[in-house]
Amino acid sequence: MLWSRRTKSVRYDIVIIGGAIVGSSVAYYLREEGFTGSIALIERDPQFSHAATTLSCASIRQQFSIPENIRLSQFTLKLFRRLKETFGADADIGFREGGYLILAGEAGLPILKANHETQLAEGADIVLEDAGQLTQRFSWLSAEGISAGAYGRSGEGWFDAHAMLMLFRQALRDRKIDLITASVTGIARDGNRVTSVSLDNGETLEAGTVINAAGPNAGKVAALAGLALPVEPRKRNVFVFEAREKFADMPLLVDPSGIYVRPEGSVYITGGAEPEEGDHAPDPTDFEVNWPLFEEVIWPVLATRIPAFEAIKPTRAWVGHYDYNTLDQNAVIGRHPEVENFLFANGFSGHGLQQAPAVGKSIAELIVHGGYRTIDCTAFGYERVAEGRAFRELNVI
Repeated sequence: MLWSRRTKSVRYDIVIIGGAIVGSSVAYYLREEGFTGSIALIERDPQFSHAATTLSCASIRQQFSIPENIRLSQFTLKLFRRLKETFGADADIGFREGGYLILAGEAGLPILKANHETQLAEGADIVLEDAGQLTQRFSWLSAEGISAGAYGRSGEGWFDAHAMLMLFRQALRDRKIDLITASVTGIARDGNRVTSVSLDNGETLEAGTVINAAGPNAGKVAALAGLALPVEPRKRNVFVFEAREKFADMPLLVDPSGIYVRPEGSVYITGGAEPEEGDHAPDPTDFEVNWPLFEEVIWPVLATRIPAFEAIKPTRAWVGHYDYNTLDQNAVIGRHPEVENFLFANGFSGHGLQQAPAVGKSIAELIVHGGYRTIDCTAFGYERVAEGRAFRELNVI
């Protein structure tokens, strides 16, 4: 695995901007699909201390409203099932198959039911139960204001995001990928082709193909190439708390308010109270925890939904940013329709980590074989962005 320290222009067949889970997955699957050309993977934060990947809640679900999103996550689930066969006998990401429980009041019940039908059609192991059935299944749950809930009996849960990322990064070591630590400062175009990528260390990389895998920074990266992409950072606070009671059967619970909670070892983590739209452009450098959000908004909801959580002790918290697609909260995947050697793998709006392997596989197939083979990602194409035509995911957490 090579670390680039060049002072002159060098040509690569493929330059990937963003080296966290999406970019690393693309690089990995390019080699798996038989691509033999030169690849550069650019990452400005090689410790991933501020990466959306490592600051996420690291969960996987099949409870989406769109079949394509379910299929992307099912691909990753299959990878989890054969992790040791793929990455070696020591591969472990601590996957806990605890399930999701998504609750709905009367107003949200029609959407919950429609989503459930879609999930069943895709083979997901999700049951839809009314309030009485849910309180029988989960004795700690209060069904106040709840009409029903969808519960993933298998194929959903949470895992170690850093461990997953490191599996892919380590797998690149013997695949002749140049890992470059730098920030991208410019992308040159000659008509309808991108030609090179400029870095803040003074290097210029001539590029046959450029792939945008820049996470929350993806909109700015696209703009460097003169392309519009409605993706921007969204700040998310994650709070950790202790409780006297330990509920071994607790899934990742999502309240109708959007607030979620799940176990994490001997503690619990919670969040999900931020508004989707702000009055000003988000600040990607803002990593300050908003403690009043926990005390004034989240805690009262937790105490109502799980009465045992009336007495809890917050211990710590962190902030991450994810790549939010303001058009429809869905991924943008594939080639630009005019600048065809510029590809997108962006805008996952909170479910990028769980879908990254499938997206890496899809992008690799598109480049190597000229089309999608495993999962048809056509519906996620940039064309809808150009047309302002939303392909909306209704189940965004």
